[in-house]
Amino acid sequence: MKLIWATRGRMWGFRFLHDGGFPDPLVEYDKAFSGVEGEPEVCRQVGEIVALRFPDPSGRHDRAGRIIQHDFVVFPPMAIGVGSVGDGIRDVWPLVADKYEEVWNLPKAPTA
Repeated sequence: MKLIWATRGRMWGFRFLHDGGFPDPLVEYDKAFSGVEGEPEVCRQVGEIVALRFPDPSGRHDRAGRIIQHDFVVFPPMAIGVGSVGDGIRDVWPLVADKYEEVWNLPKAPTA
């Protein structure tokens, strides 16, 4: 699975939890999300990849009360089946949900 995943935890700020195998996932992330930085939900194809953002499916918030967002850069072949936020929640979220459950409430962010 080739995937970039960035999010926040309850106590820690925005971090990459999956780097997609890139030494600097921020470059690919910026390309995918350019122009939609403030949007609460995103599903858009950029070339062969999909930029996907949605609020935490369990409704979790950080310590400041903000809804936690999950940002993904989805690469082929998985990207082919992701055409909406609903598709992403159904197909992408289950791949990381258990890991997030383990780390979201940690005092410090885990590494990618």
